[in-house]
Amino acid sequence: MRRVRVLITELFNHQTINLKTMKFKHLFKTLLVTLIIVSFTSCSDDDDTTFPPATTTIAEFVATNPDYSSLLAALQKAELVTTLSGTGSFTVFAPNNAAFDAFLSANNLTLESATKEQLEPILLNHVLGEERTSGQLQTGYQDNLAGFSTYINTEDGVVINGTVTVTTADLDQSNGVIHAVNAVIAPPTIATFAVADPNFSQLELSLTSRTPDVPYATTLSGTTSSPFTVFAPTDAAFLDLAARFGIATDAITDTAVGGITPEQLAIVLNYHVIAGTQILAADIPNLVEGEAPATLQGELLGGIFIEEGVAEIEDETGVDATIIATDVKATNGVIHAIDKVLLPSAALDALGRSVTATAVATEGLDLLTAALYRTQLNDVLDRPAADGNQYTVFAPTDDAFRALLGDADLEDIPVEDLTQILLNHVIVANDALDASTIIAGGNAYNNTLATYGDTDNNLSIYINVDDGVTLNGVSTVAATDVAARNGIIHVVDAVITLPDVTTFAVADPNFSSLVAALTDGGQADFVGILSNTDLDGSDAPFTVFAPTNQAFTDLLDTNPMWNSVTDIDDTLLDSVLFYHVIPNANVQSSGLASVEGEVPTANAGATVVIAASPPTVTGGGNSSASEIVADLDIQASNGVIHTINQVLLPPSM
Repeated sequence: MRRVRVLITELFNHQTINLKTMKFKHLFKTLLVTLIIVSFTSCSDDDDTTFPPATTTIAEFVATNPDYSSLLAALQKAELVTTLSGTGSFTVFAPNNAAFDAFLSANNLTLESATKEQLEPILLNHVLGEERTSGQLQTGYQDNLAGFSTYINTEDGVVINGTVTVTTADLDQSNGVIHAVNAVIAPPTIATFAVADPNFSQLELSLTSRTPDVPYATTLSGTTSSPFTVFAPTDAAFLDLAARFGIATDAITDTAVGGITPEQLAIVLNYHVIAGTQILAADIPNLVEGEAPATLQGELLGGIFIEEGVAEIEDETGVDATIIATDVKATNGVIHAIDKVLLPSAALDALGRSVTATAVATEGLDLLTAALYRTQLNDVLDRPAADGNQYTVFAPTDDAFRALLGDADLEDIPVEDLTQILLNHVIVANDALDASTIIAGGNAYNNTLATYGDTDNNLSIYINVDDGVTLNGVSTVAATDVAARNGIIHVVDAVITLPDVTTFAVADPNFSSLVAALTDGGQADFVGILSNTDLDGSDAPFTVFAPTNQAFTDLLDTNPMWNSVTDIDDTLLDSVLFYHVIPNANVQSSGLASVEGEVPTANAGATVVIAASPPTVTGGGNSSASEIVADLDIQASNGVIHTINQVLLPPSM
């Protein structure tokens, strides 16, 4: 039907038909009736709704339509008539005479004065190399025959490069399709796309309203210092920037980067522009690894890399940006869309470095930085902690990592394991724990972000301040209070590996009597048993009721023959110690109610009695219940410890 309507319209408009002549009236009526019959037959025939193909080329359509005489003259002068007369599959956005003449006048040109070199890129900027009907056009970028990009927005009609609208669509020709437009599509500059593409609305605001003293619109519309390579953050990237710096934003608004001054923003924006060179996507693999030209801001980008087929850009934050759209070509350069706002050192000096950025900038933490990248925790520690909390990070030095790795590399540690090891160095609290706060807190347990098994139970970390600050008995703080905007870093001399039950027994001086009992010669290999982290093929996990030193002192006081735990008969001591272990169970205090009553222990099935409220455990040989005191839920990677105030005695005692 659409094609028939077009033919009828052209008959009414064709200048050679004189309806005053009766002969032509009769001919017209006959042809009209014939067309209506053909139309009715075609539209009612479910088996055949196709039409014969158009027989005129795009060039012939322009040549025979007087409303496009200016366009025709321009095509002739640019020697493009042959191109649009030949075989092919083109899409042409065709401006009429009024539109073309207005463009020429606005640019101080006439058809007589304009040269082929001037007209050719203008005209080819209206031509796509493949046919796209209105139904096939989609929002996004298409390359045109001028070598530039065309941004097509189909959200409300069809708008080209933000300013030109399709007024009549789908004029089919034998070698493509014509869409009439209301204006000439000027060859685009970088600024054109920043304005036209709604995904860059935050960038446009930043280039104009937010930095009024910097003529970005003029610079990126012109040729001075061109060509430019611009890494353009999307709106989502600007919102992400606000989130990283704790600027609350619910939607894309003028305040998305409201916490950043115009001067700071200008530093940031300049860092996204490389002047004097055009780096296309095809050029990136040819760059020397880590090589990147200087930006307008003055600092070098950290590097442009290809990682598993994805192009990424390093900056000073320690979190790479990904290039999500490439080669948006303008007359004065190229745009690559990125998913993160890039930040140079100068911006971070003003805005504050995150834990990740601080680690990147701190000498001697290269392996930690590499580990953060590998586990993607670099992104986590670049953001604010949840609920307004702060991170306290114990950062192992390069030497600490080398001692852990030996002859191995970071890549030899499975990512899941490396992730948990790193999280075991991070505490989240309302306020960052500086050195004075840690020391004032005395010897104490805290929770790290590492978790037990596949649960949400956070692993514990024991902080001892008797002589400096020691963590889990294996790592000492060497440098304190390296401030970050989202927390604080303390540099440590050893990697804090995931703790097992024996780690805390050894680290906590309140368990020194227990350790002496566990390690007394001639006994069972308690250290070997309780350090087993195989949760599937052994007695692990363990729930351990750990008597304090005072509890052992009270036990020794009941028998004057025992001056220390090593005086206790080995067989008897083994029986007592196994009686404090529940195998194949990780029962936290919150789960005591689910196991209330008699629970078998590792002592040949002898049971203890557990109560949840108040939390107590009673041995068969005890006259009173042992209170679960002080430190509950000391969570290790292979079980949990609860501190008790007396030694549990098996029924035989």
